[in-house]
Amino acid sequence: MSDQPRLKVAIVDFGLGNLFSVHRACERVGLDAEITNSKQQVLAADAVLLPGVGAFGDAMDNLTKADLVGPLRYIHHSGKPLIGICLGQQLLMSESEEFGCHKGLGLIDGTVTRFRDPHGSSGQILKIPQVGWNRIHRPSHAGTQDIWADSPLAGQAEGAYMYFVHSYYVQPTDPSVRLSVTRYGDVEFCSSVRVGNTCAFQFHPEKSGTDGLQIYQQIAQFISQRHSLTEYRHAS
Repeated sequence: MSDQPRLKVAIVDFGLGNLFSVHRACERVGLDAEITNSKQQVLAADAVLLPGVGAFGDAMDNLTKADLVGPLRYIHHSGKPLIGICLGQQLLMSESEEFGCHKGLGLIDGTVTRFRDPHGSSGQILKIPQVGWNRIHRPSHAGTQDIWADSPLAGQAEGAYMYFVHSYYVQPTDPSVRLSVTRYGDVEFCSSVRVGNTCAFQFHPEKSGTDGLQIYQQIAQFISQRHSLTEYRHAS
């Protein structure tokens, strides 16, 4: 048995998140995860998960009141893994149009916009929010490159099903940061992003069955690899 300590993961609690299912998924893949709203614990963690559901403006207000905006920006720029889930992905953007215009964390240049009458194959207007299973695909900019290979999506099949609950989606200014795309009717939207060691998903891996648990296993590996690389650089 390895005597290496388990990697510490801070699951950010800002009052709008499905925290316990995320915590259980982390524990199942061997991560030492703790739900916290302490900026000291966020800064001390080996990696940070930012899950969330609810309204963008309320989330940013809560993060500001908890003094977590600066620590989250620090984590991103320090190169520690930062993983956003659902609303957590949207919060990484510059701004959102949900119930007015609200500034986000600004870690990824782009906006958060609402589905506008997506049409199904028979011409019907689809329900908003999108609730249920949908496929993820590699974006067109990837070409023949497997951009999922060194990411939490490693090992996922093209067109794998994930579970979504959302009315808004992200539109990164730079399309090359898109890790996956998904179609809802006639609308193709960005369903996950990656910038350096920051990755985020519009869908809920913790609600996505076996494939979702595999994403958490890859998140654990992603965190471990980055931690080992950082330790090596410090030792050198």
